[in-house]
Amino acid sequence: MTSVRTLILGGVRSGKSRLAERLALESQLPVIYIATATSEDDEMHARIAAHQARRPNHWQVIEEPLQLASVLTQHADNECCLLIDCLTLWLTNWLIHPEVERFDAERAAFLTALSLVTNKLILVSNETNMGIIPMGELSRRYCDEAGKLHQEVAQHCDQVILTAAGLPLVLKGGPI
Repeated sequence: MTSVRTLILGGVRSGKSRLAERLALESQLPVIYIATATSEDDEMHARIAAHQARRPNHWQVIEEPLQLASVLTQHADNECCLLIDCLTLWLTNWLIHPEVERFDAERAAFLTALSLVTNKLILVSNETNMGIIPMGELSRRYCDEAGKLHQEVAQHCDQVILTAAGLPLVLKGGPI
């Protein structure tokens, strides 16, 4: 049986997005790709362009940097595969948002929506908590919130995969 909900974690350039895209293709379902990145500088614009160039043209793309719960609720359908890339960019968008106090409610709404998803769902996120504690209040909050979010999301997932050097390691669930 294929996993309904898969969380793919990994560091920067670890191969997590490529793995997520491969699993979405292998599902043989129509894919709705939910992108959370925003292009605030040339380097990020180049990263986004590289992701766009890799994606099949027939995938539906929704760019949503903040309202993931709403998008999940609107597009939960047994006949598609939802791919969200990436949760830590979504977290960053909230932590720098003028109304950062809304993040707790948005996270709770996202987790509720996640628990109701019955179609194929693949979530991508950066694992950031494998090094030293960062300097600076915002950086520490980011790492704390990312760790908490990953633990909560992993509880709702059938499969959790950690990628390193392009190699997947299944932490929870069946083989890839």
